[in-house]
Amino acid sequence: MAGLLALSRAIDRFNEIVGKSVSWLILLAILVSAGNAIVRKAFNTSSNAWLELQWYLFGAAFLLAAAYTLRQNEHIRIDIVYGMFSRRTQHWIDLFGHVFFLMPFVILMISYFVPYFMLSFRNGEVSSSAGGLVIWPAKGLLLIGFVLLGIQGVSEIIKKIAIIRGEMEDPNPFVSSHEQAELEGKALAEEARP
Repeated sequence: MAGLLALSRAIDRFNEIVGKSVSWLILLAILVSAGNAIVRKAFNTSSNAWLELQWYLFGAAFLLAAAYTLRQNEHIRIDIVYGMFSRRTQHWIDLFGHVFFLMPFVILMISYFVPYFMLSFRNGEVSSSAGGLVIWPAKGLLLIGFVLLGIQGVSEIIKKIAIIRGEMEDPNPFVSSHEQAELEGKALAEEARP
């Protein structure tokens, strides 16, 4: 299990670097959007390439940070039912979800996106909009995003098994929404004190 945990830590580090790096794409998308709006209003001109670039940047940030979001345990889950179970049961639920829902979905998407991307790349696919950008890089981002999510899924499965077997401490102890709100309220109260 030690070798698998080392692999999991390496995957976590890699996806953390990628996730934090792509956060800058949001700023770049905002700057492109603002610049495009200023040029459109000031000079009464616009470009489909600039519009598509903002979509690509935002899409890249979303797709490439999905694995980081999973690694940070910030993915969407239904806390109403989940929070009623013991932490051990929650780990089993997470493991079941990763193995039977996340990984099959990721594998399915990768199997669809490989030919989807390859066809677009071979054809040099470009936007149908006048002055638009090349499309195959965006399709490549879909594939890369799901590959990153898949390897992070493997890391999460390794960690869940290690936690259930008692070979690792829980890196993300469960805190209900109510408890989280209380903790944030206390932290704000502490900051407000002179």
